[in-house]
Amino acid sequence: MKRRSYEYEKNSFYIDDTYYHFNAGSHFDRIAFTTDLFHTQYCNGFGESVELYQIGLYARDSVSMASQAIAQDFVTLVVGVPLLIAALCFVHKKNSIRGWFLLTGTLGYFLYTYTSYSVLCAYNHLYLIYVVLTALSFYGFFLSMSVLYRHNVKEMFSNKYPVRALSVFMFIVGLTLCVMWLGRIVPTLTNEAAPYGLEHYSTLVIQSLDLGFVVPASFVTAYLLRKRQKWGYLLSAVLVMKMLTMAAAVSAMGINMKLHSVAMGLADVIVFPIIVVINICFLVKMLGRIKNGSLAEV
Repeated sequence: MKRRSYEYEKNSFYIDDTYYHFNAGSHFDRIAFTTDLFHTQYCNGFGESVELYQIGLYARDSVSMASQAIAQDFVTLVVGVPLLIAALCFVHKKNSIRGWFLLTGTLGYFLYTYTSYSVLCAYNHLYLIYVVLTALSFYGFFLSMSVLYRHNVKEMFSNKYPVRALSVFMFIVGLTLCVMWLGRIVPTLTNEAAPYGLEHYSTLVIQSLDLGFVVPASFVTAYLLRKRQKWGYLLSAVLVMKMLTMAAAVSAMGINMKLHSVAMGLADVIVFPIIVVINICFLVKMLGRIKNGSLAEV
């Protein structure tokens, strides 16, 4: 397909009787792109061609990003929202210990999800909704954490809580994410190439969140849990919920990317589905080891 370079003004123009619209200023801009029947090929700052989705809410995002976002939205609606409603019901009616842990972990998922949407997705008409959900999730998450921390957290768990196994798992997850993302980033520091997945975005938002928050939290939790510290118990229960929902979302992203013929890495195909299965096992065991009672009793 032949690449063309066009000048345009007032955000729109026609090419071969086909109408194109871009968000741009009133001044002349120059964009290199190719076109086909369905998508626009956008040339990013590294000279790479990026295929835009051009349909619906994620029209200005790449095909890869749009496929991931649609899958994430599906998991949020099918898994995240029902979990949030169930947790709120348990907390409101029974002040349940299990309900509080379920609520905190689910809010962690929403916080991570809509923080990434707010700063990663191309601007769309739900931007303010993303910001509001990020703010609500942030304050809800830390208020829930503070409520749990004010009580004797260790008394909420039975002696059969899988301390050693969960500690090892947290360390492995943190190490896996660290190796995976650094393996994608470090080689580009010397050859000035774009890291895989950057596309036409300004930076690697997901990798920033994982390396800045999830990886350190996993290592710290593994250490504190091994030492049987209060924060170790609290963070481990919350991270199991958060990792389960996020890994499920990433697995769904991989399926949707495959349906859209988007190239996938090893993590999409193998790593995250494995994390889902292991997290389900830990969640079932964890809920069975959390005492079934009211938070007021501890």
